[in-house]
Amino acid sequence: MKSVTGGRLALLLGPDVLSSSPAYLALADGIRHVITDGRVSPGTRLPSERELTAALGTSRTTVTGAYRELKERGYLMARQGSGSVASLPGGGGEVAHRALIPRSADADAIDLTCATSPAAPGVAGAFASALEVLPRWLTTGGYDAAGLEELRVAIADRYVERGLPTTADQIVVTTGAAAALAVVLRALVRTGDRMLFETPTYPNAVDTAMHTGARLTAYPLDPEGWDLDLLDATLRQTAPRVAFLIPDFHNPTGLMMSAADRETAARVLRRHRTTTIIDETMAEIALTDEPAPAPFAAHHDEAITIGSMSKAYWGGLRVGWIRAPQALVTSLVESRATFDLSTPVLEQLASARLLERRHEILPEWLGRLRERRDTLVDGLRAELPDWDVPSPAGGLSLWCRLPERISTRLVATGERHGVYLAAGPRFGIEGGFEQYLRIPFGSEPDVLREAVPRIAAAYDEAFTSTAEARTTRRPLIA
Repeated sequence: MKSVTGGRLALLLGPDVLSSSPAYLALADGIRHVITDGRVSPGTRLPSERELTAALGTSRTTVTGAYRELKERGYLMARQGSGSVASLPGGGGEVAHRALIPRSADADAIDLTCATSPAAPGVAGAFASALEVLPRWLTTGGYDAAGLEELRVAIADRYVERGLPTTADQIVVTTGAAAALAVVLRALVRTGDRMLFETPTYPNAVDTAMHTGARLTAYPLDPEGWDLDLLDATLRQTAPRVAFLIPDFHNPTGLMMSAADRETAARVLRRHRTTTIIDETMAEIALTDEPAPAPFAAHHDEAITIGSMSKAYWGGLRVGWIRAPQALVTSLVESRATFDLSTPVLEQLASARLLERRHEILPEWLGRLRERRDTLVDGLRAELPDWDVPSPAGGLSLWCRLPERISTRLVATGERHGVYLAAGPRFGIEGGFEQYLRIPFGSEPDVLREAVPRIAAAYDEAFTSTAEARTTRRPLIA
């Protein structure tokens, strides 16, 4: 079982946690906050009352009262032999519904549930060019479980350009990144194996892992990034067989892992002999001029990397890939052949042409995405000044922090105002994140401008209904 030390919990709570009176309620609220935000995952053993008393420099009575309050409200459970364990009232509510499946909206609704965008410039031309050369493949059976050689060469060349020596023989082309992950997990994971995920993380990856029978282990991200001491401790305590990380414009937070942290994380993962899967689907969506660090696998030669054309070019391509150590490629191809024989030839040919023209296509496209990000950021900051609205250096979405823990309620009121949103708890492994909302910015600027007042109106309604719930002392389910 995972645990958090008294010193670590005191650091998460901050120096002012006991500044209001009564102190035991202030402490209870602080602990509840770090649980609902996902910084302490449900199922984590909290420090003993004595340990936390010493770490905070307060009285035992204060800590005892806080723990009692949290147990009464459903945020702590007493387990025999385990002490006090973090939990969520009602079992986490939204957590069971993780897959971000777009809803069929009416003509006036704005759907902001998925981090996607229209096709990049050049996609239509790439298909036209691909059609010209397609006849040479029409005399074949059309199946190639590893992928067309010219696409594998283009993908390998891009890794070399980014600082990671790669050959075409290390690439397996798949029908998107989700299929790539499924191939890897089918080859490597057995029912009951533990698999570590950052939390928050990409929900569809979690669902894919659950279908393999993996047992999930949560590794909470700090708002500033990856706590590598915590990664080390989590690996030591839970011993997962596999770890799934998103170091490049992390979905949903937009965080980018530094080169130094990649080196440290790789060393930690190697020491624990944890098979590492790296999701790079957002890696090309860099919205600043800062030089990107080398791919994670440049620090960890046994890491398996998943990439995709979907985010940088167009989701309709349905082309992804796996970059793996040469020794694993045969088993990955065999795993893939059990449920997905090949990727469509035309889409592979178009993808190869897009990658060949990346230096021409991406600068213009990233400029447009930068404008869309700024449109949404500026609009939200003007309409909702109490929100913490980041301006991420890359990716396709904002991970907004709300003043209140009403994300799920806001999603419900959003539908009544004609905007579909994804609540923070959908991105948590074990719940939490009720104070967060992921809002993609890939839509056209005019659509984003129209969405902002709808979101603001929905928030006003959600906030008002929350205030009424508090006055009647009804619990707010986190």
